[in-house]
Amino acid sequence: MDRLKMRSLDVAGSNVEKIAQLFPQCVTEHKDKDGRVVLGIDFDKLRDELSADVIDDGEERYQFTWPDKKAHAHLANTPTTNTLRPCREESVDFDTTQNLYIEGDNLEVLKVLRETYLGKVKMIYIDPPYNTGNDFVYNDDFSQNADNYQENSGQFDDEGNCLVQNTESNGRFHTDWLNMIYPRLKVAKDLLSDDGALLMSIDNNEVEELIKIGKEILGEQNYIATIANVNNPKGRSDDKFVATAHEYIIVFAKNIQVLNWYGFEPGEDIIKRYNKIDDEGNRYREIDLRKTGENDLREDRPNLFYYFYYDKESKNFFPSRNENIDNYIQIKPQREDGREGNWRWGLDTAKEKLWKLEPKFMPSRKVWGIMEKDFLKDRDFVKPTSAWTFKDVNSERGTEDFITLGFDKRIFLKPKPIGTIKRCCDIVLGKEGIILDFFSGSATTAHAVMQLNAEDGGKRKFIMVQLPEKTDEKSEAYKAGYKNICEIGKERIRRAGKKIKEEAGLQGQDLDTGFRVLKLDSSNMLDVYYTPQEFSEQNLFSDNVKPDRTAEDLLFQVMLDLGVELSATIEEREIGGKQVFFVNVNDNDNYLVACFDDNISESTITEIAKMKPYYFVMRDSSLASDNVADNFDQLFATYSNDTIRKII
Repeated sequence: MDRLKMRSLDVAGSNVEKIAQLFPQCVTEHKDKDGRVVLGIDFDKLRDELSADVIDDGEERYQFTWPDKKAHAHLANTPTTNTLRPCREESVDFDTTQNLYIEGDNLEVLKVLRETYLGKVKMIYIDPPYNTGNDFVYNDDFSQNADNYQENSGQFDDEGNCLVQNTESNGRFHTDWLNMIYPRLKVAKDLLSDDGALLMSIDNNEVEELIKIGKEILGEQNYIATIANVNNPKGRSDDKFVATAHEYIIVFAKNIQVLNWYGFEPGEDIIKRYNKIDDEGNRYREIDLRKTGENDLREDRPNLFYYFYYDKESKNFFPSRNENIDNYIQIKPQREDGREGNWRWGLDTAKEKLWKLEPKFMPSRKVWGIMEKDFLKDRDFVKPTSAWTFKDVNSERGTEDFITLGFDKRIFLKPKPIGTIKRCCDIVLGKEGIILDFFSGSATTAHAVMQLNAEDGGKRKFIMVQLPEKTDEKSEAYKAGYKNICEIGKERIRRAGKKIKEEAGLQGQDLDTGFRVLKLDSSNMLDVYYTPQEFSEQNLFSDNVKPDRTAEDLLFQVMLDLGVELSATIEEREIGGKQVFFVNVNDNDNYLVACFDDNISESTITEIAKMKPYYFVMRDSSLASDNVADNFDQLFATYSNDTIRKII
């Protein structure tokens, strides 16, 4: 049986393998820092293969860089042996929920999730520290010890998490923030589905830098927009010159060619624009068929230039490329400056959809034009604009959302309004899919997702990730019993879920307002598991699992290793007096079967094999005797030869 690796993906090693497939002649053997012979890339040979497109050292180029950028790019690719441990007592509906709340440093959590959720997350929304000069940023310099961390920040906790205050007097003010955000976005990109999107809230301090990082990581072609989110219409009174009334939401697609893009349901402000009614009672508005862009001239797109001909008496009306037809009014796309322009539709489309068009005389311009009938019934969604002035994105609404759950507004200052997150979901998420927020704060995103599901019957799922940053002992949050931000976020989800279900009544019975709490921790396995060559024979054959870890802890690390989503339904059964876990994937209750007890008998193995699991996992010391071990493979060969057997 193969042994599970019980660590995250080695991205650098994976990239070496990809290059080896393309250029096998560029792969060679060398010794690593530990003296082991491993495969590596001969860059001189690779340079020869790509000589036409290789940029030499020192050659000028367009790039966005800062101190330590390479080191932090490398940090995103290094594997981790950390794992996620379940915490039933802090969860809600642990056994049935599809939602996750994860505590821990988000870079490490993203690495742990990378293989399991590779390409599965439909939307990522983050509201990172804005780098205002008073924010704390994550310190990823893991070479520092606890004393150094405490000296730098005072935010070091028992789990080794550290936040450093990034003041404007810091000579590395932008650098430290960039080094914080860059590796996290590099890893997050891998989790996004091809048709997914990344949305990031930010203010003017780092908006330009964040756009550049996004273009570098996701590609300039996948940049969609920077939305001005007017969250403070009155403006900030403490601003010196201009009272800032907005922040930004930066939007990127993973792959803009296959992006699913929706929009907002038409509100009253939109509906009132549809002020005409046809003979069948359908509301519509008129839209000029002309293209009105600065460069939309006849010579730019000749295929979009043609004529419409209209007979006022017979009402006969048709498009044609003929330059003149007797007794008909000729209508062409004429611009305000008198030059000939283009139509928005090609000739074939105009012929096909002629029923949606009508000629109209423009008294102000003294010319005939063509108007399209835009029907309200065809508008499931309205395209979002680049400026959001909606009432539900106002920062005051965020505080109102929070206090309606029974919180003192001083417990968490300026939480995001659920309206902001709901609108982000509206345009890219649809009614299904996973949304990840790895700066989850007060868990507004979770609140918004549950509220949306209650409103439209959607099946969206959330993954919240938050560092358990300690609250100040003088703060109202601490006085109220919340010792870290995670405790606030989890309590908000509990209260919001309960309130949403109560308001939904009978319709809310199937709503998933639960969440499975997982906490980042070191591996469940002792060091001997990863580096057996460094241990004596006596230690090598001793138990390789840490003594304080439970069978459920082991199960979740196995699920991560095998790419099983952490929200999968888990059932516990007793077989032959042993605790056996059954993990359901794609309606297969026996997809993963695991038993981590000792002294597993032949009869227990036989019963499990008869269930024909896709995976069966156990500890390498689990079998009751050498005789059971000798018969193990034969039992599976007899009853379920296709089962993949793994050990830890």
